[in-house]
Amino acid sequence: MSAVPNPRGLLSEAAYARIDREVAKFPADQKQSAVMAALAIAQDEKGWVSNEVIEDVAAYLGMAPIAVYEVASFYNMYDTGQPGRFKLSVCTCLPCALRDGGKAGEYLKAKLGIDYNETTADGLFTLKESECQGACGDAPVLLVNNKRMCSFMSADKLDALVEELKSKARSN
Repeated sequence: MSAVPNPRGLLSEAAYARIDREVAKFPADQKQSAVMAALAIAQDEKGWVSNEVIEDVAAYLGMAPIAVYEVASFYNMYDTGQPGRFKLSVCTCLPCALRDGGKAGEYLKAKLGIDYNETTADGLFTLKESECQGACGDAPVLLVNNKRMCSFMSADKLDALVEELKSKARSN
């Protein structure tokens, strides 16, 4: 299956080719089954899934935009609003909560001066609560930008992570 250029051109040809590889994993009449992968690919490229990106993915997969929006807004790994440069998703589900996941979240709220679903004024950090990340034994855990898992996040480790990310932002 070759990439079909999208007339709206919101994503790169490489992104559409990656989506095509995901679509090929399903029966021809089930293109919509690739919606989660398509949203992840779009978010990786654009940084978040705006309404325009949602409409583009919907058109590309032959779906109603509302159906794609329902997926994007249901799962917390998709950002339907533009996040900060570093999205910190803290697991606060019961196993992590029993092992200080809530405390890690509260510590980050105080340190960054924001609440869950907010972004720091400098645009560097967005703080999110996440669903189970499947690393309960490593609690408290958090994800940085949906890609990097951090385990056993004590106050000292949270301080070091925030400083590391600030340093990374300054160097780029």
